[in-house]
Amino acid sequence: MTPTPVIAVFDVGKTNKKLFLFNEDYKIVYEKSARFNETADEDGDPCENIDSLRLSVFDSLREIFKRKEFDVKAVNFSSYGASFVYVDEDGAPLTPLYNYLKTYPDELHKQFYETYGGESTVARQTSSPVLGSLNSGLQLYRLKHEQPEIFSRVKYALHLPQYLSYLISGQMFSDVTSIGCHTSLWDFERNSYHDWVVKEGLAEKLAPVRNADAVMPAAFPGNSYSVGIGLHDSSSALIPYLVSFTEPFVLLSTGTWTITLNPFDHSPLTDEELKNDCLNYIQYKGQPVKASRLFAGYEYEQQVKRIAAHYNQNTAHYRTIRFDADIVAKLLARETVKRTGATSLQASVFGQRDLGTFANEEEAYHRLMMDIVDQQKISTGYVLKENSVKRIFVDGGFSKNAVYMHLLAAAFPHTEVFAASMAQATAVGAALAIHKAWNSKPLPHDLLELKFYSVTQGITT
Repeated sequence: MTPTPVIAVFDVGKTNKKLFLFNEDYKIVYEKSARFNETADEDGDPCENIDSLRLSVFDSLREIFKRKEFDVKAVNFSSYGASFVYVDEDGAPLTPLYNYLKTYPDELHKQFYETYGGESTVARQTSSPVLGSLNSGLQLYRLKHEQPEIFSRVKYALHLPQYLSYLISGQMFSDVTSIGCHTSLWDFERNSYHDWVVKEGLAEKLAPVRNADAVMPAAFPGNSYSVGIGLHDSSSALIPYLVSFTEPFVLLSTGTWTITLNPFDHSPLTDEELKNDCLNYIQYKGQPVKASRLFAGYEYEQQVKRIAAHYNQNTAHYRTIRFDADIVAKLLARETVKRTGATSLQASVFGQRDLGTFANEEEAYHRLMMDIVDQQKISTGYVLKENSVKRIFVDGGFSKNAVYMHLLAAAFPHTEVFAASMAQATAVGAALAIHKAWNSKPLPHDLLELKFYSVTQGITT
C-alpha cells in the first residue's frame, strides 16, 4: 500500500494539546489529544508544564513515524502566543513558561510606561492594549529588571509556537503572527520593533524574523520532512477563511478567548478601542488585522460549573440544551436594567446573579448565554462599525452552541451570521500556511461548511 502524504500539525491550547495529520485534501486522517497538569513557577503561580509538552511532541512524532500508512511531508505548529520560552545557548529553557495571566508588578508597570511616553502612546504605537503580562514584551522587560542574571544567559526569547518548531528544526526564529499579537513589541506605524525594545537591549534577545510560510529541514538526520516556524493560534485560525473568501467578513474565533478578527479594516486603532481591549494582529501575509477580545470561553466554563453544581448536573449536560425563544423572551421581560460594561477579564455579569432566582437550569443557562452575548455584541461591534462587512463567521466551541448562535444572530440582525463547520480551523491554517512545502495539489476551495442563523422570531434586543 502506498503511504498517504500528510502534514502533522500540533495545535497547543491552554487546555487541550492536539496532534492532527491532514492528507492533501485537508481531511483529518489521524488525531490525538492530551492534557497536562499545570505546574507552578517560583512564585507559586500556575503555569504550563513545558517539560511534559516537550516530551509529548517527541513521543507523538515517534509514534507517527512508526505508522507505515503515513508519509509525513511536513510538521507545523499553532499555539497561544502570549508566553515566552527563554532558552540558553544550548536551547534549554531557563525559566518556567510563565502564565500570561500572571499578575504584573505595579511598580514595574509604572516605570515602563513613564519611561516610554505613557500608556496611551505606547498602546497606540504598538496596537496593544495595556494588558500586563498578556503583553509578552513586558514579560521580557520584567525578566531583565527582576532577574538580570537569567536575562544575561538568554540566547533568545521564543514565543511558544517558535519554541515548539525549534524542538524539531533545531533553528530559532521569530514569526510575524506571534510578534504582532498584543506583545507591545512591534511599532505598527513604522513596521519594525518599537524603539523601547532596542533601547532596553531586548532586540538582540529576539530571534531573526521569518515569514509564516517559511520552512526548514528537520534537525534529525535521515528525515526529509519540512518544518514550519509555527503560528499564533488566532492568526492561524483566520487563514482558511482568507483562502476561501474574498468578500469582506469578520471571523469570531471562539475558545478560551472569543476573538473577533476583521482582516479588511486597516484603520489605526483609536484610544477608545485600545481601552476596550481592541488590538491589531499581523496575519500570515504580514498585513494588520483589527481585532477585539473577550474572555468569554473561560467565563462560560466557570459559570457552567456553577450552574451544574447548583442543579447537581454534569457539565456535559449543558452542551445539548436547545435554544428556547420563549425562555429568552421571558428573561428579557424580567430584566429591568440593561447591564453592560464588563471587561475582557469579566466577560459577563452572570457571576453576580443569584441562581436561586431562576425557575430551572434551562433558564439559568439561557441567562448565562444572554449575558455573554451582550458583551460579545459590544466587543465585536468595535471592529464592525462603519464598514462593508456583511458576514460574521463563528468557529470554535461556540459555533456548535445553538443557544449562543441564535442569540448572536439576534444581536446582529443586519449581518449574516454563520456557524462555520470546519474540522480544526487553527490546525488547518497552520497546514495551509506552508501548503507549497508539502502538498502537490492546488489550494482547496471546499474547506468550510456554513450553517446560517437568522434572527429568531419573537426575540428583540
